[in-house]
Amino acid sequence: MRDVIIIGSGPAGYTAAIYAARSMLRPLVIEGLQPGGQLTTTTEVENFPGFPEGVQGPDLMNKMRDQAGKFGAEFVLGTVDRVNFKTRPLVVYVDGKPEQAKSVIIATGASAKYLGLESEQRLIGRGVSACATCDGFFFKGREIAVVGGGDSAMEEAIFLTRYASGVTLIHRRDQFRASRIMIDRARKNGKISFLLDTVVEEVLSGAEDQVSGLKIKNVKTGEIGELKIEGLFLAIGHTPNTAAFRGEVELDGEGYIALSKNTMTSIAGVFAAGDVVDKRYRQAITAAGMGCMAALDAEKYLLENP
Repeated sequence: MRDVIIIGSGPAGYTAAIYAARSMLRPLVIEGLQPGGQLTTTTEVENFPGFPEGVQGPDLMNKMRDQAGKFGAEFVLGTVDRVNFKTRPLVVYVDGKPEQAKSVIIATGASAKYLGLESEQRLIGRGVSACATCDGFFFKGREIAVVGGGDSAMEEAIFLTRYASGVTLIHRRDQFRASRIMIDRARKNGKISFLLDTVVEEVLSGAEDQVSGLKIKNVKTGEIGELKIEGLFLAIGHTPNTAAFRGEVELDGEGYIALSKNTMTSIAGVFAAGDVVDKRYRQAITAAGMGCMAALDAEKYLLENP
């Protein structure tokens, strides 16, 4: 039986593994099907402390994994089908195989919602992004587009005007679901233009396989057109990766894990960290910080509940 099982392998999961391993808790890390999480789909990361020249997302995740392994963390490539947190010890089923633990840290993250276009998926990291804070800096002086109609779309469009020469906000309806104050702020920004009743049919690329434009369609008239841009940002929401934990820990109305005290969930001995909890910041550094917190909380719990 393990002292702690860590479910997830992004910045939160790997940081939790580093701290837990250094505390001699022998953590088992369930890495999922995409070890390293969302950062493995990112090219250059410039805002993670300690890398003044920037670092490639996959390289950063590999360094975190190696550091956790150095202190004795073990890794399993697999997915968690279900859990049983109603018993002691806690049980985590990895591809159907049960693993037992005295404590569990959930760090499964959240998945950005995309349009589902083949061209969009192919160009992720080549001009297509779901994180303006992460990637906006790379689009200085360029024309870009943001897809979405909520507050997050307005916030990202406004944020991106710091870098871009112009931002086109594309929405499939003629009315936004964003709050009035955010709509007003966006409309007052001279760099933002609006393209309503419009959907993206295809993301176009140039000779260097970088985003060069969009094939767009007016949903009312059926008219097809092209929009020349060099960057596309998706702001249509995130889905927390919590399907395996429904009915086992308390979730909020959006499906994110609800915390009861510090990083502990509604179940004693079960902790959560990173984007599976955090719907506000969604940054590698904040996820890593929460991973540290969860590992320290788990260590304290194990001392009090040997």
